[in-house]
Amino acid sequence: MKYLRHLILCGLLATLAGCAGFGTHESLEGQGNSQTWKEHKAQLSKLDAWQINGKVGIRAPQDSGSGTLFWLQRQDYYDIRLSGPLGRGAARLMGHPGKITLEVANQGRYEAQSPEQLLHEQLHLNLPVSHLLWWIRGLPSPDSKSRLNLDSHSRLAGLSQDGWQIEYLSYTEQNGYWLPERLKVSGEDLQITLVIKDWQPRQLGQ
Repeated sequence: MKYLRHLILCGLLATLAGCAGFGTHESLEGQGNSQTWKEHKAQLSKLDAWQINGKVGIRAPQDSGSGTLFWLQRQDYYDIRLSGPLGRGAARLMGHPGKITLEVANQGRYEAQSPEQLLHEQLHLNLPVSHLLWWIRGLPSPDSKSRLNLDSHSRLAGLSQDGWQIEYLSYTEQNGYWLPERLKVSGEDLQITLVIKDWQPRQLGQ
């Protein structure tokens, strides 16, 4: 009997811990179904490679502009190229965690351990690139708490995380994945609009 009570207690504690872990990181709201969202999230989390072509618009206190976006992702390596925004010509951010390089047209080549540090120091942008690796797929970053608003298809309609607000305005289906086609990222006196014209998702492996 004591053994049975012990098993039941352990089971309850494990259940509560699991619920607490889910609630601590993600708070769900909106029209969607939580189970459908979990399945959608699990599918997108396996997506570890892609190529994106699109447009980007940036509104900042001191400057604004629009341009083109190219984003190549291969597991933890990325190559992100911006052309035109903020009147700085072309900028290229590439590397993997711990070693990031930024190339800015007519300015030079810079290195740092994080993309956020580089963008802040060289372009005066406070942009959470590490979170964007998740947000661009329609997922919250797993590194901090988030509040999710699901649409009627159990995909993200809105996301609030670390002081940033992301609006998912439309989705497109590519190779069996439903991926963001148009989204707005707002925070830190900055607003970024991304319009993705071409999604090429791939899964390279775990």
